Amino acid sequence: MNQTNDLVLITGGGSGMGREAARRFAAAGATVALFDVNQEGMAETAAGFDTVHAWSVDITDFEAVCAAAADVVEKHGPIGRLYNCAAIMPFGILTEQDNAIIHKQMAINYGGLVNITQAVLPGMLEQGRGDFVSFASMAGWIPMLKTGAYSATKFAVRAFTETLYHENINSGIRFACVCPPAVATPLLKQGKESDWPKMLDSQGEPLAPGDVIDAIEQSLDKGKFFVLPTRDSRIGVLMRRFLPGLIWKQVHDVEGF
Repeated sequence: MNQTNDLVLITGGGSGMGREAARRFAAAGATVALFDVNQEGMAETAAGFDTVHAWSVDITDFEAVCAAAADVVEKHGPIGRLYNCAAIMPFGILTEQDNAIIHKQMAINYGGLVNITQAVLPGMLEQGRGDFVSFASMAGWIPMLKTGAYSATKFAVRAFTETLYHENINSGIRFACVCPPAVATPLLKQGKESDWPKMLDSQGEPLAPGDVIDAIEQSLDKGKFFVLPTRDSRIGVLMRRFLPGLIWKQVHDVEGF
């Protein structure tokens, strides 16, 4: 990992990808700041590390995010890396899924990215260096039945991050938009406990979180913006571009409607 002495800020640091990234950076010698509403989870993430610090923050509250980010900088110095991992993933048919849950997904998955970007990126731009990593998903390339609300948030994350990258392409900041297939985290468990699409069962074993982190680091080092961690994810993007009808036919065949 490069720039391991930089301060790393991770949203969604109480579990899953956020926890994996936090503990790996801390083990490499970095100071890590965690944002999450899951205080118990953040305590578990920080266990064994004196350099991991937690802030209880609702990522949908812009003023709270700005205040917490300012507190991080005041206590630990400028932020050198931002990993935006905060997300929820309940599935369901769009006309049947709870209206509030659909809006909550957009508020956290996309709105949270907007908030942390405006709270943190200006400072990174001022120093002229740093890493900005946002987590989209293969769901942000390929929508499926029952994933409509979640996919919409990840399409938004992908569009926002891609535009942000091009608006700041000569800034010295390294940008990455991570688009993995299913990853073995509590987020996946959340999806399985809702209206799980059969199509996702046909895609093999979920990736280990560490494999995704490895892919991010490799992409940053190579200057690649989109992080597609597997061969199948790269093929999926091409199929979505050139054969979208074939993908939808397969989805309907598997789901049975």
